[in-house]
Amino acid sequence: MDAAKTIREEYRGKTPPVAHKVRMNMRISEVPFGEGTVEAHLDSSSGEMEMDRGHLDGPDLTVGVDYATAKALFVDGNPTAGMQAFMAGKVKVEGDMTKLMAMQATAPDAAAVEMAAKIKDITSD
Repeated sequence: MDAAKTIREEYRGKTPPVAHKVRMNMRISEVPFGEGTVEAHLDSSSGEMEMDRGHLDGPDLTVGVDYATAKALFVDGNPTAGMQAFMAGKVKVEGDMTKLMAMQATAPDAAAVEMAAKIKDITSD
């Protein structure tokens, strides 16, 4: 997480403002390290995508997802994996689901794709 945070800092201000603002908490289960569950959040309310450990107060939504699905979505950039997991009941959403759907409808810009590739390079299974 710390190495990914460093990569995201390299790109601060280099990506266009996000199209949809969302404050989302995540509970990632079945992680292959630590306690087995990671609490994290994603916050784009500032206009830039911020992702970090811990939960936000007053999120728009909270998503529960297993590690394999989270990795497929956030590291591998595979939106199909998210939809398949959702249809299989592996993704639990509490709150404003329209914010999640709007976020998925926006294609990443070139800088976001480059940043994701760097994060993928440092991520192990």
